[in-house]
Amino acid sequence: MADFIKIYPENPNPKAIQKVVDVLKRGGLVIYPTDTVYGLGCDITKLKALERIAQIKGVKLEKSNFSFICEDLSNLSDYVKQIDTATFKILKRALPGPYTFILPGSKNLPSSFKKRKTVGIRVPDNNITLAIVSALGNPLVSTSIRDEDDIIEYTTDPELILEKWDNLVDIVIDGGYGGNEGSTIIDLSEGDPVVVREGKGSLEIF
Repeated sequence: MADFIKIYPENPNPKAIQKVVDVLKRGGLVIYPTDTVYGLGCDITKLKALERIAQIKGVKLEKSNFSFICEDLSNLSDYVKQIDTATFKILKRALPGPYTFILPGSKNLPSSFKKRKTVGIRVPDNNITLAIVSALGNPLVSTSIRDEDDIIEYTTDPELILEKWDNLVDIVIDGGYGGNEGSTIIDLSEGDPVVVREGKGSLEIF
């Protein structure tokens, strides 16, 4: 049974955030709001938690395309090869925001992702998510929780999310209704921006 925790995005309660972080540090799985859709995430350093997410999603961990949720761009060099000024300016302009940027992965990636040539980086414009990552001290590995329904791709009601995921995760955060449009995915791994998926993030800034 998952804990159902209400957290208000305007002013996230530090005790509630710490409760989530404690679960993540023990290798738990958490469903949390972002600036787009609700995400399923775990601590990037917890291999068993990563394997649980891969199993839930029906993919092999080494072949997964999970994103890394970061607090800001300061620890980007931990996971990404050195990027040029033009690329950094794009990231600075767009983040925090509803974008996933695909960037060349560095040799410092956690062992589960060593074979990856690229990584997806997210810095969502959501106070709950950013407070969690800040208190955790390292990124979350994340994937969106898609719905099997062909018409409604993403469940937006936290209570319905709890109903569906109750036995699969450790915490479901109620941060209000989520969106039903995923992030815009931009590939910057080769230099010039390439749009992989148009989502909530506007393309005008590119």
